[in-house]
Amino acid sequence: MDYQTLEIQQEQRVATVWLNRPAVRNAFNQTTIAELTQAFRALGQDPEVRAIVLAARGPAFCAGADLNWMKQMADYTHDENRADAALLAEMLRTIYLCPKPVVAKIQGDCYAGGMGLVAACDIAVAAEEVNFCLSEVRLGLIPATISPYVIKAMGENAARRYFLTAERFDAQQAQRIGFVHAVVAPDALDAKVAEIVKALLSNSPNAVAEAKKLVREVGGMPLTEALIAATVEGIAQIRASDEGREGVRSFLEKRKPSWLA
Repeated sequence: MDYQTLEIQQEQRVATVWLNRPAVRNAFNQTTIAELTQAFRALGQDPEVRAIVLAARGPAFCAGADLNWMKQMADYTHDENRADAALLAEMLRTIYLCPKPVVAKIQGDCYAGGMGLVAACDIAVAAEEVNFCLSEVRLGLIPATISPYVIKAMGENAARRYFLTAERFDAQQAQRIGFVHAVVAPDALDAKVAEIVKALLSNSPNAVAEAKKLVREVGGMPLTEALIAATVEGIAQIRASDEGREGVRSFLEKRKPSWLA
């Protein structure tokens, strides 16, 4: 389909979703939110797509909310604000729950809601000149809708600082607190993302999807008998799956598995 705020490219089982509003630093509005939700739902179910890259055109990755959209929100009722926030929450959840691995390629500054987009991805790679900022409290707001994802990504201790101070921090600090996984020179960004995507494509598609689900379901859970039982069931099911059997056979037979053929 045609998108107003995004550009979608598909090549060799990789889909790249480009935020494509460079004139406003890729700030998002209702249209962007709806289009990202629709795009990730569709790509998540596309059997030809094995990995997704979230990238952005122009000098900034995402400046957060669009100013014109914010002007509209200033006159919203409580119910209208709730409905509007629910759409943003659904977009973030759709990216987070996407069965395909999602890599954020962060080429420029990433503020406020843009940090929510990155946090909803599985892997984040940033150029070393990128700055990050959770700027909401400067405007009398809080990063409520993005908080479940951002806190998971950077941890409660770091979130407490940056939610409260709205300080800018650089890509190196983002890596130290775990918000991004790798920081590279700007001219090495494409190569680093391609390296990670290549690693993803080398693996069983079903196992990658199940491993992504495993992290969500086990992370932060107490070590209980129910959790142990669930992990036992998980390995039993994956061993009996078609790709599980094929992976073991190909290893023993010293050949490439079918997903690499």
